[in-house]
Amino acid sequence: MTFSTVDPLLTHATTAIVLLIVLIKVVAGFAIGMGSVIIMVWFERKAISDMQSRIGPQKWGPFGILQSLADGIKLFAKEDILPAEADPFVFKLAPYLVLVPALLTFGIVPLGGTLHIAGYSVALQVANPPMGILVMLAMSGISVYGVMLAGWASGSKYPMLSSVRATAQMISYEAALGMTVVTVVLVTGSLSTHDIVTSQGLGFWHWNIIRLGLIPFVIYLIAITAELNRPPFDVVEAESELVGGFHTEYSSIRFALFFLSEYLNTITQSAIIVTLFLGGPAGWVPPVPHLRWIFPIMWFVGKTVAFAFAYIWFRASLPRFRYDQVMELGWKRLIPLSLGWMLVVAGFLVSRAWGFVTLAVVILSSLLLSRSFELGAARSEGPESVLPSVAQRPIPGHVIRELLDGHDAERGTDGGLD
Repeated sequence: MTFSTVDPLLTHATTAIVLLIVLIKVVAGFAIGMGSVIIMVWFERKAISDMQSRIGPQKWGPFGILQSLADGIKLFAKEDILPAEADPFVFKLAPYLVLVPALLTFGIVPLGGTLHIAGYSVALQVANPPMGILVMLAMSGISVYGVMLAGWASGSKYPMLSSVRATAQMISYEAALGMTVVTVVLVTGSLSTHDIVTSQGLGFWHWNIIRLGLIPFVIYLIAITAELNRPPFDVVEAESELVGGFHTEYSSIRFALFFLSEYLNTITQSAIIVTLFLGGPAGWVPPVPHLRWIFPIMWFVGKTVAFAFAYIWFRASLPRFRYDQVMELGWKRLIPLSLGWMLVVAGFLVSRAWGFVTLAVVILSSLLLSRSFELGAARSEGPESVLPSVAQRPIPGHVIRELLDGHDAERGTDGGLD
């Protein structure tokens, strides 16, 4: 299979028309991203309200679809407050370090096929850098700085604690996410998102979710959900513990930027999952010349909306994990599993014999690793514990109940206050 990592528009000489088309693509990509955020917020509120037998937004626009726009206008009109103990420059910079990477990541996603405009072939993708996947991972790393600096610059304890949680959580799941992406790159042979989509264009059985097995897809979905701080991994914004999280001290437009970036990241990562594992805009196209350009867009939008709904479903149905459970899942489960699967895929790409040898080594290593985790848990929680128990009762609950029941029986009361 032959790949082309160069945008067909850029193979021509740089003329005014080429520059105009590039400008239109950039503006259109920005508009699509911002518009999709408004729809995503409305969609989430409507879907969750239906799941909870409520009405949801209904006042502004048909079916309340303009409620998100009204909320945005209200946020922009509110007073912008700068805390007295905050670092002014970093406090104002942090929201942009979260929003800009989300916009740039959305720009490398192929939204459809190729159009012919004014004699030029135009790919429905804002940019197609040869190292597109590395750009995605780099932007993901930059957003961590935005979250960390937002909590640090607020000059408050709760935002600082939330930003530390966010940084540790993002870095932990970034490792598993990166190794899953490497697995996709190994089987594709390219870092370009356009090439990854092209390699899956021969049909459903060539999609990476099938070629790589279901495991990398599941790992990526869990890891990116945790990195987005979406439920059930939203310990960064645990209201009962941290007020509102790292953006507690933010208001007005700066809070709106954090809110905007959260939903834009959700949409962008839904599109990235579709690109990496589900063929992107690939799908059945009718043999009608005037319809061939629109069906890939419809396939892409349909797949992306399905994953956006999955994130909403997670939020409505799954309880929040404890922070220790979040970190244990990342370090003890996802990282070893993603590393082992990547080695198995690399072995089978070399030869079938190497693949089976690698598979045997990975299975043996997983058994040894599981046993080491069991021994470690026994030493940390059992009678031979080196450290004292944390957040555990020194006396088991059933013993406390028996003592209280016996005491109430002797007094001849039901345990109530005299």
